[in-house]
Amino acid sequence: MSFRTPIQAELKRFDEDFPKAFSTKVPLMDLVLRYAVKQKGKRLRPALVFLTAKSFSSGEASPRAQRGAVLVELMHTATLIHDDVVDDANTRRGAFSISALWKNKIAVLVGDYMLSRVLLLAVENEDHDLLKLVSRAVKEVSEGELLQIEKARRLDITEEVYDAIIEKKTASLMAACCAVGAAASDQGAEQIANAHAFGLALGMAFQIQDDLLDYHAFGTSGKPTGIDVKEQKMTLPLIHALSAASSSDKKTLMRIVKNKKDDPQSIQWLMEKVRELGGMDYAQKRMAEWQAVARTHLQTFPEGPARQALDELVDYMGNRVA
Repeated sequence: MSFRTPIQAELKRFDEDFPKAFSTKVPLMDLVLRYAVKQKGKRLRPALVFLTAKSFSSGEASPRAQRGAVLVELMHTATLIHDDVVDDANTRRGAFSISALWKNKIAVLVGDYMLSRVLLLAVENEDHDLLKLVSRAVKEVSEGELLQIEKARRLDITEEVYDAIIEKKTASLMAACCAVGAAASDQGAEQIANAHAFGLALGMAFQIQDDLLDYHAFGTSGKPTGIDVKEQKMTLPLIHALSAASSSDKKTLMRIVKNKKDDPQSIQWLMEKVRELGGMDYAQKRMAEWQAVARTHLQTFPEGPARQALDELVDYMGNRVA
């Protein structure tokens, strides 16, 4: 069973409702927004809202859960648009980014517009509790981005700092999705906190697997692409390898990250050295630990198809290839 099986109806309705959430009469804005909607991802975050909501209710997810899913996807899309501006990225999901097609000024304004729609949609429907959960995630994501930028300049990221960055940048939004799903099903504070903790652990596992994918993603040369290294991102396999390396190897690794990120041979040496020093094995171990934490919190959810699907989603996080 795919983890999406119990929420087919909800996802179908979501795909109909989502574009309506930001209709505008400004032609340029409308054009850019329609392009943004076409770049449809896996809809993982709306799925988290629906599966959590359905764990606590029978039948289809409530209209509040539908609105909650729209809120988190609007916010997520806005942050991706802003991320592409910050990262100077030309592509997103295999297509041109909005900033590449319409330049940074328009991309920033479109992202701002989406964030304003998050606020208005929540206030107009008096979903103040959902807005609080989503807004907290926006704050966390912004702090995580700035913390990463600050530390990346000095390349002094410890595992503790890494955990803080990915908790804010990635896990906080998944945690908000699950909390929104529980809140939309009228759960109390304790169960909303459990749902939030489940989503947080799931998000930590998701990001560590993302780090590992860079060492598995093979380019046209048949070798790992090392994209994260080229972008000077300090990922968990590399952080662990640096802590285990000899003084001379550590200096070489740091020199490659700082000065030789465009040299394929140096990147290949670094990636092989990270494997040799146990960086990948350690990251796999840490990911499995977070998956176990997620399952512990999942035990507080009522048994049923939705909870089973969330359990399968925990496995999916560790097995995905993209």
